[in-house]
Amino acid sequence: PPPQPPSSCLQEEQIRLKKQLVMEDLEDWSLDEKGIEDKTDGAGKTPLKLIGGVDISFVKDTDDALASLVVLNRKLEVVYEDYHQVRMKHPYIPGFLAFREVDSLLPLFEKLKKSKPELMPDITLVDGNGVLHYEGFGLASHLGVLLGAPTIGIGKKLLCVDGLFREDVEAGFKKMIETTDNNAMELKGKSGRVWGLAVRATKKTEKPIYVSVGHGVSLETAKTIVLLCSLHRIPEPVRQADLRSRDIIRKAGGRTPSPAAAKRKTGPKRSRSKGKGKGGSDAEAKGE
Repeated sequence: PPPQPPSSCLQEEQIRLKKQLVMEDLEDWSLDEKGIEDKTDGAGKTPLKLIGGVDISFVKDTDDALASLVVLNRKLEVVYEDYHQVRMKHPYIPGFLAFREVDSLLPLFEKLKKSKPELMPDITLVDGNGVLHYEGFGLASHLGVLLGAPTIGIGKKLLCVDGLFREDVEAGFKKMIETTDNNAMELKGKSGRVWGLAVRATKKTEKPIYVSVGHGVSLETAKTIVLLCSLHRIPEPVRQADLRSRDIIRKAGGRTPSPAAAKRKTGPKRSRSKGKGKGGSDAEAKGE
């Protein structure tokens, strides 16, 4: 294996990038449920048209993986998908997951920008946390800063920081859905900081997802966008990236596929509503 940079070097780079983090809306989006096709809605707002989703699916018990990027329109049709076969060169170091995974995701955006710039997502949902992170700078934030584009962190399991414990959060969430019509609960730590939200994506789901600011978006806008693109517990952009990449690995016999087998496919495709994503990205397994 290649020599590993010391964690002190990673921490310095993490701090440098974090200084560029923006936790408010970079765009004043129009977020009506139907979406609009005009350039603006007449009130100076920008329509949110395309929502990206990224995920990394691992081959069981290996460092081989398939990084995926999908782009959905406001009808939740997949209008673009692409995959990148990777082998992770660096081990997982707690707090530094982004340094292991982000280099696998960036080429997917670079390729899309060159080949079909009109399909670049307005915002991207990431299978991994944003500021809900030990250092307040998880994979979604890291990716967003490097792209210079808005991102939202989606956690399938709670990363316990600042006195937040899974049992307490799950009990509070259960009480919320049993006694109120609310669809989100603040994740407020002992310090008083709100790290993100435990979100009930649909009325049919009883388990939360953990939504946090990635980059270039406020927490309230992040919640609204997540709810707009959720048909199941996991928002469709992340869910589709996960389902489709896992399907490719399955068809390759449980291995990463050949480049031809993972060839990009484009054109509107309605999101598949059957089945549930299994998760399983390193972000979920390590709680980051």
